[in-house]
Amino acid sequence: MTGSSTDAERNSPLPPGRQERIPLAILYMVSAGAIFSFSSAASKWLVATYPPGEVLFSRVFVSLVLFSAFALPTTGLSVLHTRRHGAHMLRSMSQFTSQTLLLIAFSMMPLASATAINFPAPLFAALASLIFLKEPINAPRLFALVAGFFGVLIVTNPGGETFQIGALYALGNALLFGTVTAGVRGMTMTESAKTLTMYQLIWLTIFYGMTLPFFFVTPAWSDMPLIIANGVTNMLGQYWWTRSIHLAPTAAVTPFQYLSLLWAMLFGFAVWGDVPTVGLLLGSVIVVGSGLFLLWHESRPKFPKLDPPQ
Repeated sequence: MTGSSTDAERNSPLPPGRQERIPLAILYMVSAGAIFSFSSAASKWLVATYPPGEVLFSRVFVSLVLFSAFALPTTGLSVLHTRRHGAHMLRSMSQFTSQTLLLIAFSMMPLASATAINFPAPLFAALASLIFLKEPINAPRLFALVAGFFGVLIVTNPGGETFQIGALYALGNALLFGTVTAGVRGMTMTESAKTLTMYQLIWLTIFYGMTLPFFFVTPAWSDMPLIIANGVTNMLGQYWWTRSIHLAPTAAVTPFQYLSLLWAMLFGFAVWGDVPTVGLLLGSVIVVGSGLFLLWHESRPKFPKLDPPQ
């Protein structure tokens, strides 16, 4: 895993104070998007053989085992210390639903198209953060959000053949994921990134495990490497994504989720032969451009305003 925790985070169950480190947060978000794209491709491949609940259970269970092996030696049982058990459970219930909807969408349509339709999530997240957390959306962040969303509209071509039943599942995931993002940002005031990730993986393992008695196919040994790799990449992606939300305002980092569209196109072409359309390519240019603009803006040194001389 990239980055190292501070001494305060290692030794305290709760963060001593949330720090704003936007360039590092952007790096975490870009890295999470890239590795999530591999996990999405692996899940799309596996769901052709196994029920969605089983695919998602194996993914989060492997992630939980590996993350526990990382977090417990460095923090001990203090990583489980929280006064917000209800919030953790509600967040995980929402993610249980949103991840299920997205995986169903992956099973019904090309990976890049389903990924792109999911991209209103940053806009929903920024709006939810504005309403519930009172986080301001300045002009550059708003421009990046709107431009990125416009690029997504070009990709999805609403009313065209891309917009099918699978698109409704992807849009449902986008709405839920956007509100989850804002909720996680609010929880970072009292919860460390490790605590947030640990409880998410615990609850999702429980929820998806409850589906196994009803829908289960015995895994083939030949699929085990991909199943494990899916869990490993999901674990890294979840932690990096949580660290990103921990280190920066929602509107400053969520537009960088758009960059995962490039990886989705590459995986879709390499594995399933999905040829990118003109709309997909044009929309991707706009999406990436909006992200690069925001990276430039957020990385600039901020100088305090000086009062004019009297």
